[in-house]
Amino acid sequence: MEKIPLIDLRAQYRELKDEIDAAFLRVMASGEYIAGPEVEGLEAEIAALTGAAYAVSVANGTDALALALEAAGIGPGDEVVTTAFTFFATAEAIVRRGAVPVFADIDPATYNMCPLDTEQRITPRTKAILPVHIFGQPADMSAFSSLAERHGLKLIEDACQAIGATLEGRPVGAMGDAGCISFFPTKNLGGYGDGGIIVTNNERIANEARLLARHGSRKKYFHETIGVNSRLDPLQAAIIRVKLKRLEEWNDRRRQAAEYYNNGLRHTPLRLPAVMDKAEHVYHLYAAQYEHRDELMERLKGDGISSGHYYPCPLHLQQALTFLGYKAGDLPVTEKTCAHSFALPLSPHLTREQQDYIISKVIQYT
Repeated sequence: MEKIPLIDLRAQYRELKDEIDAAFLRVMASGEYIAGPEVEGLEAEIAALTGAAYAVSVANGTDALALALEAAGIGPGDEVVTTAFTFFATAEAIVRRGAVPVFADIDPATYNMCPLDTEQRITPRTKAILPVHIFGQPADMSAFSSLAERHGLKLIEDACQAIGATLEGRPVGAMGDAGCISFFPTKNLGGYGDGGIIVTNNERIANEARLLARHGSRKKYFHETIGVNSRLDPLQAAIIRVKLKRLEEWNDRRRQAAEYYNNGLRHTPLRLPAVMDKAEHVYHLYAAQYEHRDELMERLKGDGISSGHYYPCPLHLQQALTFLGYKAGDLPVTEKTCAHSFALPLSPHLTREQQDYIISKVIQYT
């Protein structure tokens, strides 16, 4: 069997080649390569998908986080409680604001930030809570919304891995003050380069984020504040709009593939991913845990099966964040999960034949 990638982007392109090529040529022929109808159209479509009143496209998911925090009034010295079990950009965006990331431990079943531990981390300096919908699994937004309301905090969702996921029938992203989505190529809805978007029901946050992302300018050559250059280009917007039409179908296929893994691997010693009650997981990654993970991953690699280590080093132990003063043992569940977690191949284009092969090899080696 040919090598099985963790996420098959080539197969994704083959499925939509004619539509994507046409979108690309349409933009090239238009002569509009910054802003314009493709970007405006995508913003309207993402707002509708998430149930948000406003959507502000930006250059990448990291900018979405940093600009959402700034637009929400988070600044130097403010504390933001978040998770250490996520990609570095979550904490990076907080530090870029001059704010201080404060890490809460995670729930061992869902991998998401634990609301009870989050509340214990809140101090008079805390200004926001930033949960991550990790691997496409919705965080406990009911609990976090209650916490934010009770303590007078902003609630920013990192939904970069979870577009299309729902909790109690509500899409992630628009449950807090603002939500941040990434269009990185490997995401469930990805472009062919970087891209991101902020969704919100708060008009002030939307207007401020758009101002900040466009050099602090509403009128060309007139600047009200210091902003950044963070724009989603029309080529990416046009491609993402093509893929957006398939997002629901592709997320369904991801769930079906995850269920197939669950059935095939249920008698193995792997700890399989759990789904939060009343949540619709979109499986950006199929993340399991195994005590002898490194050995298993190496053996799978020898059989042409890609896998991924998510995450090899939790954020609180990253070299770049040593100034925060965390040490090994501070977040025991997070650290244990990082030591054992890994992802098996999963995408809407993964075949049953490929899954049967992967399952047979996992069973063989565990």
